[in-house]
Amino acid sequence: MKFSTLLRHFREGVKNVGRNGWMTFASMSSIAVSLFILGVFMLLALNVNKLADQLDSQVQINVYLQLDIEKGKAEEIERTIKRIPEVKSVTYIPKAEGLQRFRDSMGEEGKEALDGYENENNPLPDAFEVEAFDPQNIAYVAKQISAINLNDPSAPIDKVKYGKDAIEKLFSITNAVRNIGFFIVIGLAIMAMFLISTTIKITILARRREISIMKLVGATNSFIRWPFFIEGAIIGFGGSFISSALLLYGYSQLVRTTSTTVGLYMLEFSSLDEVRTLVGGTIIILGTLLGVWGSTISVRRYLKV
Repeated sequence: MKFSTLLRHFREGVKNVGRNGWMTFASMSSIAVSLFILGVFMLLALNVNKLADQLDSQVQINVYLQLDIEKGKAEEIERTIKRIPEVKSVTYIPKAEGLQRFRDSMGEEGKEALDGYENENNPLPDAFEVEAFDPQNIAYVAKQISAINLNDPSAPIDKVKYGKDAIEKLFSITNAVRNIGFFIVIGLAIMAMFLISTTIKITILARRREISIMKLVGATNSFIRWPFFIEGAIIGFGGSFISSALLLYGYSQLVRTTSTTVGLYMLEFSSLDEVRTLVGGTIIILGTLLGVWGSTISVRRYLKV
């Protein structure tokens, strides 16, 4: 196709957008509303997944050693745990630090209640905090750590705790939330596709006489189709741009007003840059493609061009 012909199709597509004002407005509004609803659920799914990842990252194993264990033995156990392939990090918590953490968690009352338990009177054991590369492997890693006692007659490890029941419930909830969010977004995307396609079909059907006249004067199928493709792309881009702008503005305001409250719970929203790229970019590309797709299907199947 010659550049001059393509330029002519582009001019005709732009003129059609302005010429059919109310239908263009209706199509853009339909696309904007459909993609806005889709975008809201995409933002929800994105932040729910981030929340689930944050909760997963906080899962760890607490390994408590025997009270009378020697420092050299504790270092040997640390090296053994680090050799487990699934282990990401091992943090040694001496009993003095463990007591201080316990005192801090109890507040002012704890400071008085725990007076006199320092040094030799400290009832807490040395411990390790173990983090796995994949939180889903936490039970397996805990089992591997517990097995250290089987190969050591002194049984240097007193307890291995990771909150088995709570962790299993957490994983089941986060997996369910991820799966439900995924299917909701896919379902809304399909619904938006059909809604947008139907709107553009109505737009083209309203101009079927214009197309029939073009056929009668000898216009080829491609000559008729191209302005509609360009018109659909402009309508799709315009509607998706509006919905994307509204979503990003609303999300930025939400993050700004709730960041302090959410931060108190050690949680955070997805960053605006991340949302702008993933959600905003996806909606604009999807809207433009849907506009072209709706025009293509409508012209080919419904007008028999």
